[in-house]
Amino acid sequence: MVDFPDVSNDGNFDVHAHPSTYYTTGNNSRERTRTYTRHPPESLGFLTDSSRYRRSSHDNKNKAQKFLVDVDETLQRILEQDTDGDFQITINDVGSKTLSLGTADSGGYRRIDIRGTYMLANLLQELALAKDYGRKHIVLDEARLNENPVDRLSRMIRFNFWDGLTRRIDADSLEVICPDPKNRSSQQHPIIYVPRGDPDAYDFYCKVANDRPQLHLIVEYLPQEITPEFVRGINDRPGLLTLAMRKVLDADGKTTTMVGEPFVVPGGRFNEMYGWDSYFAALGLLVDGRVALAKSMVENFAYQIKHYGKILNANRSYYLTRSQPPFLTDMALKVFERLNPEEEEENKAWLRRILKSAMKEYWQVWMASPRLDPITMLSRYRPDGKGIPPETEASHFDHVIAPFARKHNVTIEEFNKLYNNDQVDEPELDDYFLHDRAVRESGHDTTYRFDKVCANLATVDLNSLLYKYETDLADAIDQCLDGLLEDFDGKAQYAKDWTLRAEQRQQRMNTYLWNEDSQLYYDYDTIKKEQTTYESATAFWTLWAGCATEDQALKMAAHSLHKFEVLGGLVSGTETSRGDITLDRPNRQWDFPFGWAPHQMMAWVGFEKYGMRDISRRLAYRWLYTITKSFVDFNGVVPEKYDVVSSSHKVQVEYGNVGTDFKFVPREGFGWMNASYQLGLTYLNTQMRRALGTCTLPDLLFEKALALEHRRTDVEQEAYMQRRRKSSAAARQLTRNGSTSASITIISPNSKGFGHAQPFSPLSPSATAPTHPLAPRADANPPPPPAADGESYFT
Repeated sequence: MVDFPDVSNDGNFDVHAHPSTYYTTGNNSRERTRTYTRHPPESLGFLTDSSRYRRSSHDNKNKAQKFLVDVDETLQRILEQDTDGDFQITINDVGSKTLSLGTADSGGYRRIDIRGTYMLANLLQELALAKDYGRKHIVLDEARLNENPVDRLSRMIRFNFWDGLTRRIDADSLEVICPDPKNRSSQQHPIIYVPRGDPDAYDFYCKVANDRPQLHLIVEYLPQEITPEFVRGINDRPGLLTLAMRKVLDADGKTTTMVGEPFVVPGGRFNEMYGWDSYFAALGLLVDGRVALAKSMVENFAYQIKHYGKILNANRSYYLTRSQPPFLTDMALKVFERLNPEEEEENKAWLRRILKSAMKEYWQVWMASPRLDPITMLSRYRPDGKGIPPETEASHFDHVIAPFARKHNVTIEEFNKLYNNDQVDEPELDDYFLHDRAVRESGHDTTYRFDKVCANLATVDLNSLLYKYETDLADAIDQCLDGLLEDFDGKAQYAKDWTLRAEQRQQRMNTYLWNEDSQLYYDYDTIKKEQTTYESATAFWTLWAGCATEDQALKMAAHSLHKFEVLGGLVSGTETSRGDITLDRPNRQWDFPFGWAPHQMMAWVGFEKYGMRDISRRLAYRWLYTITKSFVDFNGVVPEKYDVVSSSHKVQVEYGNVGTDFKFVPREGFGWMNASYQLGLTYLNTQMRRALGTCTLPDLLFEKALALEHRRTDVEQEAYMQRRRKSSAAARQLTRNGSTSASITIISPNSKGFGHAQPFSPLSPSATAPTHPLAPRADANPPPPPAADGESYFT
């Protein structure tokens, strides 16, 4: 007889339970020794076609189908359809995309075909998860294979991805957090740097190093004053920077030990706590009810301000001189709103302590030299620093260094050493790296918006964030803290003073950053004393911060939004602002046609704040469509960024796309991308969520709404498309009709709307894109051609 499991009495079992539950309890609670007397085992069943069929109309659709699966054999059969060898099942794989499984109620005799990329990819993922828990044979619910992709992705983020991205710095986690994929130095033993003001942490890590010699852990104190020269001096010995810790009772209930406050890393090669990434990740954590984790991340920021003087770009030694866009007040207030209301006084004390740190950061980092421009009294990304940033790829700056190496008759590697040791004097190169460090502090590395000018710019994004600091502090004092707040010097803080600072900043932003003719905010060059012309999606951060007037908000929605809104969401900047792309002037990842989660989330909140929820919903749907489409077509991928014009994660750009390199099953996604999905779902109504589950094209879903907003004549639309066709033809000529690889966006020459390199919908591969009625008009003044060969990079 055949020994099969009884699958009849599991009606109360959650078929979508976490793998740790699903593959260890219920029908999968134990391994069984299987014997066969009549029917072939499942591993041989695919050789017999007589019992295979596809579920059809006469089947009982109300019956929950279950399959008996031999994990290793089925995994091998699936990988035979992985024709490109990336250990994923995607639309790029060719073949039948069909695999039969035996049903549990027939003892494996009756077989049903699993069809299509999405279901096969889900089967591959489930098999990988089953192997994680040592299962060789499983009972698998069909509901885990054909689950609505929106529900599946949201569930994976909530119960899998956040855990995969969570780190802490303490004795039990050093082996996970210390490795740094960006470390190219010869020093590979883990180093942990401790600030002078935290002797408890120093003693703790020294004890860990002694107790666990196999870690080869090196523990070093940082100096009391951290200078750019010191930071450059340890670039060949990069290490981890400590974060906040707390004491907890051991299992015996008598002794205490130190544990690190947990935090979420972005993912991939970014295995440390980043500044603005953490804010956006926290938004998703709060949606998913992980308040304690978000609160711990706030604690880590307060620790950084106390001991390192700023919220760091990230907690590695080579980031010590750089900060990142400031979000601490909003992050703290959002956590505060979700704390246990029964602990009101403790919550207020916590908020006061965090806001003290925020005020210290405000005055010592953003309202002080060199970041504060003394003329406009607006702030800039302008960090200190020396030498060449060590965290980039080895050849990242070769095109910049090469002319100077030739000038000194040395190799690039030799010149790097001379420059980092102050053995050559090159002011032009000093200026380049000043702006490069500023770009990295801005978080927008890299973009032609900031090319060789970033440190001089009073940017719309930074000053919007500081306006939010000022209004948050005013509101917190009045509405949350009973009018009681002091800084670290014991000086009382008053809401009216912070309100006045916000009003003054708003006036300055209107004077220097707002352009009434273009009806958009722009950055201001504090050296040239003029506005820049780059159109950036960060202009909508003024809506998030609330510093735009009602009139300005309506004008941006009516006359500027269409410049950024494309199929898959908001582009970082307009195509006109980016300029022409050539082999010598490739795409940069924070320019057109790329879109990023922070820009999307800030815009959703901003437009909603000004009563334009329909726009927020539409933009959220576009972005979530892009994420869901890639998730369905590419084995559950959730990457760092997208080409939102073609709604694809397949990008040819600097740094590639983090989050795409995994085998079988995604385990982390990407921090702020996960958050944007969870937050974005809160903007969708029931109809939109259903449409998202079927990957309905946004322009079809919003066709009527977009038609009402159409503000382009036929002549203007045709002029726009002529420019796009011209750009596409130039790109094909540049790459010899595709035989040469280049970072370009492919535009279909016959399309009347957006061009796409791949089909839009996984459910209708032949679908083509309709014309987007909000396409911007053609640029009457195209950017100048790139510099001729042989000219200096700095020309």
